[in-house]
Amino acid sequence: MKYKDYYKILGLERGASDEDIKKAYRKLARKYHPDVSKEANAKERFQEVAEAYETLHDKEKRAAYDNLGRFSPGEEFRPSQDWFRSFGERFGGGRAAGGGASFEDIDLSDLFESLGVHRRGFQSRRGKTPLRGEDYVVTVRLSLEEAFRGAERELQIGESRIRARIPKGATDGQRLRLAGKGGPGMNGGPPGDLYLDIALEPHPLFRVNGHDLDVEVPIAPWEAALGAQVELPTLEGRVTMKVPAGSQAGQRLRLAGKGLPRPGGGAGDLYAVLSIAVPPSLSPEEQRLYEELKKLSRFDPRARFRR
Repeated sequence: MKYKDYYKILGLERGASDEDIKKAYRKLARKYHPDVSKEANAKERFQEVAEAYETLHDKEKRAAYDNLGRFSPGEEFRPSQDWFRSFGERFGGGRAAGGGASFEDIDLSDLFESLGVHRRGFQSRRGKTPLRGEDYVVTVRLSLEEAFRGAERELQIGESRIRARIPKGATDGQRLRLAGKGGPGMNGGPPGDLYLDIALEPHPLFRVNGHDLDVEVPIAPWEAALGAQVELPTLEGRVTMKVPAGSQAGQRLRLAGKGLPRPGGGAGDLYAVLSIAVPPSLSPEEQRLYEELKKLSRFDPRARFRR
């Protein structure tokens, strides 16, 4: 049989870790999968990559492969009798080797496939192992309004176009799974999944914290001191909110259920964060009234500095 360098096929050294093997396989499978690849030899390369992975990701098969020795790719060789005594019998393949079987018509992948089949207690077969398709990850950017009401996106995944529905209430950084919408499987294996990573666009008014929202609400000094009814925006429209007398800058007032919808029902909250807005200029009458208030008021905003 002809030698195949499975490590070289995956672009790895012999001491590669299990994680290195998995990463290399995923990268090359995405590159050469015949349903998505534009490479001229995609099908052949994908089969080579899958064959190499099927042997090297299995600890026992990898040990058997490593003990074959090292040869040049394409070089004719045959496993030694010591190899069959160590590995062939363990996998159930010793009987085929004991009588001096010819290896002229046997492929390396057939040898390792038969080892794996015998080990699992099945009859030998020449079919390939079913391989699950690759998982795909796509970033989907949404406006806050789209996250509030739900949205749809048409995505180009390889050769396929997929219409994805994003449920209302999707939050920044959330990952949504579309089962079976990833890469197609091989040899009868199931397809992979498609994952949508949600990224919310910045909003000019609202800051997002999970399903809760913050909105800055400027109020005049007299509204903070005396209290007031003020209008403010929400994602559902404008509402009126009561500002208590004696309100302070930075104070947070909660409007229950005015945030983003939650998957199980209900919604997050909207927090109005108060800021004190001072008039940029004063009329003569306003100037006089402020001067009068200054004389009458005994309020010292910096009293704690003198304790």
